[in-house]
Amino acid sequence: MKKFLTFALMAMIALSASAAKKKAPEKKDQNKPVFTTIKANPITSIKDQNRSGTCWDYSTLSFFEAEILKATGKKYTLCEAFVANKTYMERAIQVVRYHGDCQFAQGGSSEDVLHTLKTWGICPIDAMPFPGSLYGDSLNNFNEFFSILEPYVAAVSKSSAKKISNQWKVGLQGILDAYLGKCPEKFVYEGKEYTPKSFMASLGINLDDYVSITSYTHHPFYTAFAVEVQDNWRFPLSYNLPMDEMMQVIDNAIENGYTVAWGGDVSEDGFTRKGLAYAIDSKATQSLAGSDMAKWLKLETAKKRDIIDSLGVTVPEIVPTQQMRQERFDNWELTDDHGMHIYGVAKDQNGKEYYMVQNSWGETGDYKGTWYMTKAFIAANTMDFLINKKAIPAAIRKKLGI
Repeated sequence: MKKFLTFALMAMIALSASAAKKKAPEKKDQNKPVFTTIKANPITSIKDQNRSGTCWDYSTLSFFEAEILKATGKKYTLCEAFVANKTYMERAIQVVRYHGDCQFAQGGSSEDVLHTLKTWGICPIDAMPFPGSLYGDSLNNFNEFFSILEPYVAAVSKSSAKKISNQWKVGLQGILDAYLGKCPEKFVYEGKEYTPKSFMASLGINLDDYVSITSYTHHPFYTAFAVEVQDNWRFPLSYNLPMDEMMQVIDNAIENGYTVAWGGDVSEDGFTRKGLAYAIDSKATQSLAGSDMAKWLKLETAKKRDIIDSLGVTVPEIVPTQQMRQERFDNWELTDDHGMHIYGVAKDQNGKEYYMVQNSWGETGDYKGTWYMTKAFIAANTMDFLINKKAIPAAIRKKLGI
């Protein structure tokens, strides 16, 4: 009994000492957002574009996967390589026709995906080699690919020859197929044989239902124009709405179960790598950070984003205006540098609302591939977006005549 009591006492002392050594609980960061989902529409899995400039491809195919899911209840993973293969050939043809006086680049727009689906069809991801696998990588890596592709297109388009043959297309197709894989003419999916066109026709959506929306004052509202950015190389038309109505379209879409293929600017300081995006008021933010404007402007982008992350839900935001959007577009501040997929709305602990946005960088950031982007950020930084016209409020559709 004494021995038992001795052991028990020693155990209690040990446990007490162990408890004393435990660290005090970390102080909760009151500024870190705590999100409550208001509405999250069904989407397919997070994808990873890795080292490729194909956000336009990934985000828009994710959008169409969500459209198919809404229409049919079926989940598909569509093939980004198929779209890229077709798009880069067609873009190269345009560059050659212009004798090199336009851009050939990795980037693109939602229109490239829509055009490919309408013209060529689509295949599931398993019908082509897995991204990166042809050159020994586990995901896309376009470094070597485009270091070959860009000079090839430049050499043809800037040729001093009086006449060129069509053989350059054969050579270019060989490069595309070597790095992306050959687009199949036929394939089997769930026991049935398809062509890309017949597979597209089986997916249960009408490709004539999709329109592009933008908001600028250098063209009349309620008309359509081709947004003047280099990756909009097919010159598709976007319907021009006042900024407030542009935002109404997004909100109406989410509320009614639709999603949005968004294109815009994520180069701003307020877009962090942790999964947040704020339309920060730089003057107010630098003051809260304990520095004057001169010091703030000298800070590296990463340091600014660290400060913004530390401020969290207290970070001051601008109130976007139509005039501000136009000025930033005209002075090159508002650029078209990323495509993402808006699928829901959430609010933080202070009641501020954010869009839930699917990224294509894998399950990165604090929210595993979802970015929470404030409505102010989206209003300020939207270039244009693709949407099902049924998601547009009836009053706005009437103004647009669609």
